[in-house]
Amino acid sequence: MLEATDRAQTIGPEGELGTGSTSRTIVGVSLPRLSPRAYQRITLLALAALVFIIITGAAVRLTGSGLGCSDWPTCEADRLVAPAEFHPMIEFINRTITGLVSIAVILAVLGSLLRTPRRRDLTWLSLGLVAGVIGQIVLGGLTVLFELHPPFVIAHFLLSMVLVWNAFVLHHRAGHDGAVGLPLAPMRVRRLGDALVALASLAVITGTIVTGTGPHSGDETVPRLSFDISEVARVHSGTVWLFLITAVVTLVLLRRNGTAAIVDRNARILVGAIVVQGSIGYLQYFTRVPPALVLLHIVGSVTVWMAALLFRLDLTAHSVERVDEPVPVA
Repeated sequence: MLEATDRAQTIGPEGELGTGSTSRTIVGVSLPRLSPRAYQRITLLALAALVFIIITGAAVRLTGSGLGCSDWPTCEADRLVAPAEFHPMIEFINRTITGLVSIAVILAVLGSLLRTPRRRDLTWLSLGLVAGVIGQIVLGGLTVLFELHPPFVIAHFLLSMVLVWNAFVLHHRAGHDGAVGLPLAPMRVRRLGDALVALASLAVITGTIVTGTGPHSGDETVPRLSFDISEVARVHSGTVWLFLITAVVTLVLLRRNGTAAIVDRNARILVGAIVVQGSIGYLQYFTRVPPALVLLHIVGSVTVWMAALLFRLDLTAHSVERVDEPVPVA
């Protein structure tokens, strides 16, 4: 990305010009101020927490612990904490992690308000995380109350991926000054970037249909979707192949016309991630979906999703705000 030549400046408590953390006094209470770089670290924490809970949620399903706690928000009707048994504890630990995710999201909101300079776009994006987490809590409760009915499980996962998108965009935007950027690729490549994000979304959606049709429902008593597993797997595979072909065409187009190093790198990362993810998908299909490979496939789906987002976002270069180091005064 491009880096700004002029650095944002703040006035220190003794009147010196600098760029470190400052504070604002409101009604006798001194509030800390965050630099853009410090706030970007907070947004990275929120993103990591949201990715982590997707993985732990998958572990709940793959261990058959989805109904380890049969009630919500308590574990059972007569107890808040799960008993010391395998399935209830797995499900209860995952619920506890939701609390940690909520803390990370709250920190992202508070950080957007304390950031110097404050930016409205970052505040709105952080509030989007709050809305999404609240939606996840409600949807998670409905998923348990409706005993892991596949449409609820699918919606739960898809909302998780929307939250990853929100957090990823927030983290990315927190790293630049919010001004209009400089395109690093022609319009046709930017349109291909949009198509790649759309195809990534389609691959995720069709993948959830395969999951809802196949085994690993989270509990052996849960009914599955009434599709033929081979047919829905073919549809999902077809979308992934189209996704891969589009990514390869984009990479070839970039190589032929020349492009910025970061764009070329991101295109190669995306193609590589799709190839690895597709290989895991075929391997798990032909080995009768062992849980370990399913978990790797879920990690891969999040990785590919973020790789597609990264490629599209980095097609535009932005100036970077730097307020971490002192600026000498002439």
